[in-house]
Amino acid sequence: MWHQALQEGHLPAADRDWGDPAASVSLRTVIAELRLCELTQSSAAMARQVLGVMLWHLDRLIDRPSSESRQTAIERMAQAFRAEWDTQRQDWEQVLALFKSLGDLANLRWDSLHGRLQSRGWREAQRIGRLLDTLPELARFIDAIGRASRRDDLPPAADPRPRIDAPRPPVAVAITTELLDQPSEVRGVKRSGQLSRMLPSEAAMIRHPVLRRLWRARFAEQQLLTYEDAALLTQWQLRPDAHALAAAPEAPLGQGPLLVCLDTSGSMRGAPENVAKACVLQALRTGHASGRACRLLTFGGAGELLEQELALTPEGLDHLLAVMDQSFDGGTDVQTPLERAIALVQDGAYALADILIVSDGEFGVTPATLASLRRSKKALGLRVHGVLIGDRETIGLLEVCDQLHWVRAWRRYATQAGQAYADGFSPVHSRSLTAMYFPNAIRRDPPTEDN
Repeated sequence: MWHQALQEGHLPAADRDWGDPAASVSLRTVIAELRLCELTQSSAAMARQVLGVMLWHLDRLIDRPSSESRQTAIERMAQAFRAEWDTQRQDWEQVLALFKSLGDLANLRWDSLHGRLQSRGWREAQRIGRLLDTLPELARFIDAIGRASRRDDLPPAADPRPRIDAPRPPVAVAITTELLDQPSEVRGVKRSGQLSRMLPSEAAMIRHPVLRRLWRARFAEQQLLTYEDAALLTQWQLRPDAHALAAAPEAPLGQGPLLVCLDTSGSMRGAPENVAKACVLQALRTGHASGRACRLLTFGGAGELLEQELALTPEGLDHLLAVMDQSFDGGTDVQTPLERAIALVQDGAYALADILIVSDGEFGVTPATLASLRRSKKALGLRVHGVLIGDRETIGLLEVCDQLHWVRAWRRYATQAGQAYADGFSPVHSRSLTAMYFPNAIRRDPPTEDN
């Protein structure tokens, strides 16, 4: 009865006192003050943990010293129970904050979870979780992925159109328009050809006898470092049909399994790596919240493919922490994960799965793989979604993906301020792309009076 009541989110009847009313009242008071029933609700693992710790302290009452009164021993027991659960509640709140839902944590027992909370991967997962809170658009994009129907036995939605015989007054609706590149709050730095938003470091090159050629080349390429800002314009309009729009049902979130292809190449190090790990964490949250299977395919160079199941189980948590603690490095071979994902979709367990590619887009797809993917899309209804963490769209990514979410401001998510890539790493294979594509833009000879 205690176990059932804790899972229901409340304490059992007062007469369920284990034959010891005084000790039971002390423990019930501590449980109520610490609000442990909020943690045990709908969680058999947490209910067992609270019940087990409580019984262990009750069993210790018989070992009190002969000089100590029983009432004093009960008070000491209640204090020890409170001290233990003060620590455990904080740890469990970390788990809830990371995964955003207690959900079905029955497979995560405290004895198996406690050691993982001290690992470096868990600290990295907490950092990525805080970063993910600043990316609501990315979370909504991943939540909407999926093509399986929610329920087949649900009744049809009510007609949201207003009745003609029941007119309603118009409602003022706020319409917000984003004015890009208008003077407002500075969001970051980007590359463009806007002279009015140019950084002082770029303007300093104009009068330099040599660097002015570099400035001209960057201006021609639209690669000058400029401020990135945007203004929000809010206008209020009277909408007679606003009540009808408000009554319309929300679009259902995606359903069905998820196949996440994660690019772990060297070009993803630093800030792109942080955003990519946030995508993995959100995929786990999405799959766990709706009971959907989620399989992770991490890929790098040729032959570097690791397939793991993401779930809130001891093994699935180990897989997540391993990804969080991983440093991205290597090449980019997208052929193998795409072919593996297509094979999984053709299997029964993942027949209704959609593919999510998380990459900076620096890859290409062979015609054979692209043809196989298109056949699967046509025959099985497969859809491919992409999260682009980079500055530009690439042909390879556009050919593969049906829907794309572009994280343009990826530099602001760097671990260290002002350092987009980790350890000063740069994915560019040449230090001077300007010299490669504009050979005469930068001259090697020293400047003269005429030049």
